[in-house]
Amino acid sequence: MRHDEIEEMRTLPLFVGVASTHVESMLRASFLQRFPARVELAREGDPADFLHVIIDGQIEMYSAYRDRETTISVIGPGQSFIVAAVILDRIYLKSARALLPSRVLLIPAEAVRRSFGEDAAFSRALALELAGAYRGVVRELKNQKLRSSLERLANWILTHDAESGGTGRCELPFDKKVLASRLGMAPEILSRSIAALVPYGVKVSGRIIEIGDMGALNGLAHPSPTIDGTVS
Repeated sequence: MRHDEIEEMRTLPLFVGVASTHVESMLRASFLQRFPARVELAREGDPADFLHVIIDGQIEMYSAYRDRETTISVIGPGQSFIVAAVILDRIYLKSARALLPSRVLLIPAEAVRRSFGEDAAFSRALALELAGAYRGVVRELKNQKLRSSLERLANWILTHDAESGGTGRCELPFDKKVLASRLGMAPEILSRSIAALVPYGVKVSGRIIEIGDMGALNGLAHPSPTIDGTVS
């Protein structure tokens, strides 16, 4: 990396409080790369060679089994993947690809494990990443097991609208095929679910979502703080 890039990477939350010698050691061995949309960054079953930190863009985490594929999560700037595989020196349990043109910091796994064992602040930062990921998995498991496809879509729209400013009008951050996979349903089920939301005041036109009756949508969705992330 260039000197200015290294200086930019030093400000990442992952390195807050970490000894400068450890930050320097990791960054000197790292790569800052730009990836076009649809490029695969990590493949399920491969050894964990790098800790990936998203600087700009949007990454889809997904998994495949036989002829089926599912989106596990969609993550953005400031988030890391795949932390557990790197720390444990195991294979990736999921794959990653860019949904948008993305800039990603690749820190060699060996350098990460070395600093993890030597620097308490860095260990704490990775522990927080792992804890957040675990709680996300529990929420998603509950979402999939306890809700119908229509309820999952309704809650996703409410959450996305709140994250977009809470105006009742927001834009899909990715295409509908990815959204369907993210919500654990086939694209045709998503289309039917979108149509089923019309009586609740929801209109989807292209990538634009408009909520005409927030009360009706909330009544259908019945959002829960222990599923939808309103509690930490």
